[in-house]
This record gives sequence, structure tokens and C-alpha cells, in this order.
Amino acid sequence: MKIDKTQIQKHNDKLYTAHQRKVKPLVNEFPSAKKVINKLVDFQIAIPSWALGTGGTRFGRFSGGGEPRTLEEKIEDVGLLHALNKSSGAISLHIPWDIPASNRKIKALAAEYGLTFDAVNSNTFQDQPNQKHSYKFGSLQHVNTKVRQQAIDHNIDVIKYGKALGSNSITVWLSDGSSFPGQLNFRKAFQRTLEGLREIYSALPPNWRMFVEYKAFEPNFYSMTVGDWGQSYLYASKLGPKAFTLVDLGHHLPHANIEQIVSLLLMEGKLGGFHFNDSKYGDDDLTVGSINPYQLFLIFNELVEGMDARHMDHARDLGWMIDASHNVKDPLEDLLQSVEAIKIAYAQALLVDRKELSRAQEANDVAKAQEILQQAYRTDVRPLVAEARIKSGGALKPIQLYRELNVRKQLVSERGIKTVATGL
Repeated sequence: MKIDKTQIQKHNDKLYTAHQRKVKPLVNEFPSAKKVINKLVDFQIAIPSWALGTGGTRFGRFSGGGEPRTLEEKIEDVGLLHALNKSSGAISLHIPWDIPASNRKIKALAAEYGLTFDAVNSNTFQDQPNQKHSYKFGSLQHVNTKVRQQAIDHNIDVIKYGKALGSNSITVWLSDGSSFPGQLNFRKAFQRTLEGLREIYSALPPNWRMFVEYKAFEPNFYSMTVGDWGQSYLYASKLGPKAFTLVDLGHHLPHANIEQIVSLLLMEGKLGGFHFNDSKYGDDDLTVGSINPYQLFLIFNELVEGMDARHMDHARDLGWMIDASHNVKDPLEDLLQSVEAIKIAYAQALLVDRKELSRAQEANDVAKAQEILQQAYRTDVRPLVAEARIKSGGALKPIQLYRELNVRKQLVSERGIKTVATGL
């Protein structure tokens, strides 16, 4: 289904007067408010194809109905999100879950919805039907050269699919590691992985980037071959200028100072992008900003400071994507909430008085520095985010309109109640 522009306009007309009463005081209070709104208009967050269906755990999965059965229906769902919030203008595909039958037709369909293709993602953490060699004991780290070559060939194939669709980056996440002491040789595992990544890197087109994603644990619990930002940074540094570290907010040990990690990677020019989610314990893959919104703000505070210091384009020089699992919510509502949380944290960070903060830091005025950050964080910037949506042609209240239009009910009617999204 598609959401008509007249439906959005009718929704906005009903709410516009009340919205103006909220946004005008912010514009009057903050001289930079109009610049913030323009940056919010420009800022897009990619939607992963695998997040459009209901997630699950080791114990079960409960479909919500109307899930996208094909790549075409996944593009349709991202198109719905983008029509509502005008901030979800890209889709990230996972191969082999999302292999197009026709690259030309898939590109044309995405263009109908105003979508582009973000980073493509390889999959060596599962064995696929008719796969010759198993990844049970790893992929690029595997002791068997044939398994390693299979993983390399797969990643190169993923690059070819991405190139055909207009993507310009590949994300490599490896589940490789060990669950027990003595299971593998750490040094050999690192060296074999680096050799494999070098072959994949050499296949990158000139304008492409490789994102090396890390994760502290799971599915292996004793060691991970790319287990933290330092290991990812080491791989990226050895690979070359087109290789970068990708930060998934859930891929750290509890209480990790992610904002400091972000700052250092930016300083070294090796931060490639983000997978946004939230967590209470580990890689919970919860709705962005649902558990620790202050941490999300602090991360964006470092991002804005670091990007400005390097004269980077906020919207285009890093990769921005959600990576979450919607186990009990409507996936599309969850994604709308996540995009909103990201935009709120970004807007709050843009309101930080950088000059005053720098003066407080240089004067060792700890209380003043804290007050400056918390002033920005405690500012309700939702009207600014909504104003950016209106300027872009989106809905003032996306979830409200989503429910008024009974979108999920219509998707169930079109696709069925027992549908299961591919790749999950």
C-alpha cells in the first residue's frame, strides 16, 4: 500500500495550529533553531530489510501478521515509513536474504518510493541451503582454507549485488570466535581473518567503503575474533583508507563508554557509521532511546563535536542505520519510534553551546560543563523535529497517522496473518 500526500496533508492541517504554538517559542529562544531544522531535514536513517518483520529469541517468535514476504514488499514497507517521517530514505539489504530477481526492476521500485540503497550486508553467520561448507566453527577465521574462500567469495558477490543497486558500502559482521579456552589459536584466527578481509577489500569499487563491525560476545562467549572497537580499528587500519569501524550500540560490554569510543574513532578518521538500538543488558536490540536516551544524546554530542572539528557533512560522511529486533511491537511502529529518538538526540546535540562548553572545559568548571549538556538534553526538541518533517512533506505525528489509517490491518489483509519476513 501507499500513503497518499493528501492523507498526510489532512492530518497535518488538523494539528498545525497546536504545533505552531510549540515550535515558535523554541525558534525564539534558540538563534540556531532554523539551522537545526534544516540539518534535521537533511538527516536520513537507513532501515534494515531484516527489521521489517517480527523478531524473536531462542525460545520463540510470534508473528504480528502482514509481514513482508519478498524484497518488493520490504521496499514497500520502507516506503511507508519514509512517507510518514521523511527521514527513512534508504534501505539496507542483507544477502542472501534479499537477492533481487531483477536489479533494474528493484531499483525502479525503490525510486518510486524515493528510496536509495544503503550498505549491503554479508552473511557468514548462518549456513544457507545447498551451501557446500559449514560456518559452524567460523568463516574467515576457519582452519579450512575452503571454508575461508567460500566466505570471501560470498562477500565479493555481495559487493557485486550492491554495486548493481547503487550502494557504495559493505558491512562485514563476523560471528567468528570461540566458546571454550583452547578451542582456537587467537593469533592464527586474527591473521586468517585479516587475509580474508584483504581479499574482500581488494574487490571494493573505487568509491566504496568497507565497515568492519565488532561485537563483544554472541554467538561465541569466550572470544570473538572482532570483539571490540580496538580489534575492528586494527583491521581497518591494516586494510587501508576505504576500511572503517562500524559501531553497533548493543555490541559492547555493559557500561562501556561508547561516546568516548566514538570520539576517538572520529579523531582517527576511522569511524564509518552506526547501527542504532538500545539495551538493558547486552545486545537486546530494543527500540532506540527506550532504555538510555541520555547515553544516546551523549553519543550524538561527541558526534557533532567530532564531525564539526573535521568539517564533515553530518548527513553523508557517516553511515546511519537502525539495527533492532521487534519481538513484541509492530515493527513499523517500532521503527518510527527509533527514527524519532535518533532525530531528537541529534537535535539536542545541535543545541549544545559549543563555545561555552569549551570555555568551561578549559577552565575545569565541571559543574558548568554538566549544566550546559543537561540544558540541551532537557530541552523538548520534538517540535523542531516535527517542523523538519512538515518541511519535508511528512506527518506531524507519524504513529498517530499510521494508526488512523489502519496500516497494519491493511497489510494483514493484503499479505495474510501468518506471513513471515524473509531472513528471520
